[in-house]
Amino acid sequence: MLFQHHLTTFVTSCKGLLQVNKSRKPKMAKAGRMEEGGVSKAPVPVGSNKGISVIDLVLRLVGIAGTLGAAIAMGTNEQTLPFFTRFVRFDAQYDDFRSFRLFVVVNAIVSAYFVLTIPLSIIHIMRSVARGTRILLIILDTIMLALLTAGASAAASIVYLAHNGNSSTNWLPVCQQYGDFCQGASGSLIGSFGGIVVLILTILLGAMALSRLAKRIV
Repeated sequence: MLFQHHLTTFVTSCKGLLQVNKSRKPKMAKAGRMEEGGVSKAPVPVGSNKGISVIDLVLRLVGIAGTLGAAIAMGTNEQTLPFFTRFVRFDAQYDDFRSFRLFVVVNAIVSAYFVLTIPLSIIHIMRSVARGTRILLIILDTIMLALLTAGASAAASIVYLAHNGNSSTNWLPVCQQYGDFCQGASGSLIGSFGGIVVLILTILLGAMALSRLAKRIV
């Protein structure tokens, strides 16, 4: 009888434990579902700006080469014709034209600007969340873009007149006599307009980086 009493007590306690476990399982499952729902509602992280900053750095290095090469090519451009008289010597130099002098100065300024902004590009690679310096670069890039476009356009107009002349004003093309000088001037324009393209791309990349940062904050 004593053994049956202990057996009955043991069975009763086991049934109680089973019921407690069954009542706990739905709560644990519900809590797990809530945790999963919380994870699914977490904001999706926006991609890093490090890749954009690396491209920006490469573009600025290309811009240095283009604008500096354009300034050197135009600044050293001159040609002297093989014939001359006792009192007249036929030669052409870049500083004979104000537009070419402006072109050399502007390209030198933009090249120096690219050099000075290299450290900021390196900072953006290390700190992809920087905002203030990116805004500053976009503003300065826009100013340099306007300056370089003005200088390159003024020089391009003179090169066009040198190649084709102007029949309305009886300006004859001079590139038939000063062929080397015109080729040097035309070649320097390539580097300058390449710098314009670089500045447009850096402005677009800066705007893209700021857009990503804005999405990350939201």
